Amino acid sequence: MEQTLIILKPDCMEHRHYGTVLARFEAAGFDIQACKLARLTPGQLREHYAHVAEKPFYPEIETFMSSRPVIIAVLSGQNVIARVRELLGPTNSKVAPKGTIRGDFGTEMMRNVCHASDSPEAAAAEIKRFFSATEVF
Repeated sequence: MEQTLIILKPDCMEHRHYGTVLARFEAAGFDIQACKLARLTPGQLREHYAHVAEKPFYPEIETFMSSRPVIIAVLSGQNVIARVRELLGPTNSKVAPKGTIRGDFGTEMMRNVCHASDSPEAAAAEIKRFFSATEVF
């Protein structure tokens, strides 16, 4: 059984799409092993986005991602990483097809509803970043 981390981003929270998005993951057969509402700190965001933290656009990411509380969850299921990314659609919501989560609810590259781990290694690191071992069931 594979695990992935998702973050329902501030745009998802602001437009109240979180229930629908979580329901789509549930309908796909995924189990929620951890879930919490949190406001991401600058330290967490800098670590999470370390691959772009030195880019000129990073401050915009940090401002957006810390603008309101988000839902962070661990999902599990068969091939969950690839299947969640398929349900989400492309990162750029402007090109995501209708019927995908980003195509239905996203508005642009950053305001794309949900972050999802892109590999088993990333999922393991991200889960550890946001949850203690006792919070994942």
